[in-house]
Amino acid sequence: MSPRRNRPRGGEKPVGREGTDRYGLERVESWQGEEWVVRQVGGGAAAKHYRCPGCDQEIPPGVAHVVAWQQHMGADDRRHWHKACWNARDRRSAKLQRSRNAPRY
Repeated sequence: MSPRRNRPRGGEKPVGREGTDRYGLERVESWQGEEWVVRQVGGGAAAKHYRCPGCDQEIPPGVAHVVAWQQHMGADDRRHWHKACWNARDRRSAKLQRSRNAPRY
């Protein structure tokens, strides 16, 4: 008996290896009267430091989180949130007070 093949034959590529599929599916959520595009980012795809706008804390590389931006805005306006902060965004204050020299990621 020959061993079992774990890989598909031919030129098929596994799902999620190329393009935007590796970052997960996008969905649209409504918040504060705006439509927001929300994407889950797995820990393996998170390669940089980000600053969460919900808690003003750093999201280190390798931590799963959420990327959200307004539907009518461009990709430059994406914000990276902790999952818990995104889920609690209605209970958080709208204006964060940062010191003058605090970094803005």
